[in-house]
Amino acid sequence: MHTIVQVDQYIINSVEFAIPILDHLRNLVHKADARIEEKIKWGMPFFDYKGTVCHMASFKHHCAFGFWKGALINDEYGIFKERSESMGLLGKIKSFDDLPSDEILIAYIQQAIQLNEDNIKRPSKPKSTEKKEIIVPQYFMEALQEDPAALAVFQNFSPSNKKDYILWLEEAKTEATRLKRLETTLLWLAESKTRMWKYKK
Repeated sequence: MHTIVQVDQYIINSVEFAIPILDHLRNLVHKADARIEEKIKWGMPFFDYKGTVCHMASFKHHCAFGFWKGALINDEYGIFKERSESMGLLGKIKSFDDLPSDEILIAYIQQAIQLNEDNIKRPSKPKSTEKKEIIVPQYFMEALQEDPAALAVFQNFSPSNKKDYILWLEEAKTEATRLKRLETTLLWLAESKTRMWKYKK
């Protein structure tokens, strides 16, 4: 079992209710395939074998578990609550009751590994002339929902102004940097400032 200390720390530092859930999910992933390796990407645990297989995260009131190639997985048990072009997500996990059975989850993890073994790529997005919808990361959305003033300003921003903030947050190399940037973002948004306000004459 290839485990790393950073994932141990991530789990230990999570909210109390999330610790046993994350621990369980992690064990299931390794049970599904002993070759899986752990990594921390974008501040959360990812599980890799010949590419990304799945990931998990914890927030204040729920956990999340998703498959990197969710769009390609045969969801025969209907466990995906959200399914974008790339991800298959199990929705908000607040307790063990929100999880499918261990056998089903293991089968899906093995299916995701098989996709990597067969070198099947995620579907590439068709180039479109339509305005691209901006994907707001979950942690940013949750922070905004707790700060109505910042949320109101953000919602009225132009797509490029929204993108500036999202890229700045996503490019943070460490969790600490990202949290610091998130704090600054909320502060500036509450003051109706764009990310580049300092450089604008």
